[in-house]
Amino acid sequence: MMRTKSLVTAIAVVGAAALLAACSAGSTTVEEAAPAETAAAEAPAEEAAPAETAAAPDVAAQAAELEQLGYSQLAESLLAAAAAPGALADGSTFTLNPDIAAKIAAGEEVNYVISYGSKSIPLFSQQYLIGYNDTLPVATSILPMKGADVSPSTPGQDVAAQIAGIEAQLNTGSLDCLAIQPLDDVSFTDITNKVMAKGIPVFTVGVTSAANEFANFTQVSEAEGRQAAEIVANWATENGKDLKVFAVSGGDPSASWAQGRMKGFIAGITELIPGATFVNGPSDALVTSYDPAKTYDAYKAFLTGNPQVQFIENVDIGAEHANRAIADSKRTGKVFTIGWNTSEGQFQGIDDGIQVAALDQAWSQQAGYGALACAMYLKHGLVMPNTQKLVPVTSANVAEARKVLNQILQ
Repeated sequence: MMRTKSLVTAIAVVGAAALLAACSAGSTTVEEAAPAETAAAEAPAEEAAPAETAAAPDVAAQAAELEQLGYSQLAESLLAAAAAPGALADGSTFTLNPDIAAKIAAGEEVNYVISYGSKSIPLFSQQYLIGYNDTLPVATSILPMKGADVSPSTPGQDVAAQIAGIEAQLNTGSLDCLAIQPLDDVSFTDITNKVMAKGIPVFTVGVTSAANEFANFTQVSEAEGRQAAEIVANWATENGKDLKVFAVSGGDPSASWAQGRMKGFIAGITELIPGATFVNGPSDALVTSYDPAKTYDAYKAFLTGNPQVQFIENVDIGAEHANRAIADSKRTGKVFTIGWNTSEGQFQGIDDGIQVAALDQAWSQQAGYGALACAMYLKHGLVMPNTQKLVPVTSANVAEARKVLNQILQ
């Protein structure tokens, strides 16, 4: 399906009193909430209607536009938005910064900020930027906002550079709502909690988090690894492949999400394939980098030094380079791969019978979540839930996946 112009017109700003009430939903202490509940019970029926409207907003048009753009997981999350939690992860409560509340009540644009690992990682950065750009207009039709992408341009993910970019927006009063794609589940806890403590909503995407953010839109890495193992084991049975020797690899194997994918894969394979062994593991996985040429060279050397390996798991973007190394080493039909995320190179590997599956974690939808989540919380006091699904691309659906990716990249 080709991309069309926006289907949605801007929604009119509601009255200041109703808006402030919506932004405070689920974010005050119990003591503060009690009088509001009493007032609502005593109010005439006709005065209760705006609160009901705020609790159940009509965002069907925005969901339809997201579907048409290819963001079905975000459309599902948008329609399932529910009341914000009364308590955060550490048991504290959240109160919206009054300056932000006043800005919304006056119909002014809010400052939405996104920070992801880097603007320079192949495949990843391009799809994150596309997701950010595609969904910002949809979010703006819910609540007026202007966006700022403060992600660093480092070759890999640089935690210090990411945090510095966020701090710069915070210190200049240019941050009203924040989305972070963290490196792991702990590195951004302090900055997330600091921003939330100032009454500024935070949402995280792409990686599980242990901080106080309102919601985390992502996969669970160890479950991803087990899903990958099940796909491989089923494929081996269906195709009569006697796989016994496996390896794990990635651009940054030390990252928590990479560790989870490897641990889940190893656990799943050893349970599902009797006699399966691994030449390495999470602590000594093959480090490939995120650079295409270096990744190819790493796999070429690994195949030369490990002729017994029959299957390679890549936990990020490098499977397509493993596929090329396998073909150039004349090992096609003898060594197979599975990888994460989507690219034409991985699709070609599936077509060539080298790659069993590409596991699509929907990067563009992760990137698009933040603006929509900020709009729904700041306008209606609602939080969009985690509806992320890992979608396996195999020989059975690679043609359709190619169409979807091309739609996103156009």
